[in-house]
Amino acid sequence: MTASLTARSRLAFALDYPNLSEAKAGAAIVAPAVGVLKVGLELFLREGPAAARLPRELGCETFLDLKLHDIPETVERAVANACQLGVNYLTLHASGGKRMLEQASVRVEKEGVKLTLLAVTVLTSLDQSDLLAMGVTDSPSTHAVRLAKLAQSAGIGGCVCSVAEVANLRAALGPSAVLVTPGIRFATDARSDDQKRVGSPKDAILAGSSLLVVGRPIRDAADPKDVATRIVQEIALAEG
Repeated sequence: MTASLTARSRLAFALDYPNLSEAKAGAAIVAPAVGVLKVGLELFLREGPAAARLPRELGCETFLDLKLHDIPETVERAVANACQLGVNYLTLHASGGKRMLEQASVRVEKEGVKLTLLAVTVLTSLDQSDLLAMGVTDSPSTHAVRLAKLAQSAGIGGCVCSVAEVANLRAALGPSAVLVTPGIRFATDARSDDQKRVGSPKDAILAGSSLLVVGRPIRDAADPKDVATRIVQEIALAEG
């Protein structure tokens, strides 16, 4: 596999569109430059399984970002349904607890599919003050590492965290963990939207990220494919 293909496989474009028609149009433009397409709550709740099938139709892997968080039995059944959709990545909240995480992991094994479960640690929209309001006195980084270790002990293969925490999670979880970082912006981009803990593609890769998730910086660009291509180029350079 060439360096450029490796870099492409490490970029996920978030299909943050209101309906399938717009998602198809946006994805078709960007798909040649990215390896993964992410389907989130907004699109999945409107379009259902059709949205989850779109990435494969365009030659990309499928990242189903539903952030499951419920009682263990409900999450296990939801995971079973996701397995039937043929997705490659599925998110669930680490804060759902060890039993919930364990049952999700065991269900994937029973289904016999290649699905990587990703435990969400601390959302990139949260900062120290938000955690304090929820009764968490630790820093986002410390809390993220704690949740990530819990997820790994439950058999979860990867975690979602911000660029600010990815180095600590890599050190805590080891080289095999899949670490996914949203909140990616170019270093020259002053916008952060509703993301409070952001970082550049280069910073994320150097810190140990496996997969970068980018939405609005690509979607809202005058030339989305060009922006995606430049991110892949920055990933390749960071890889050395």
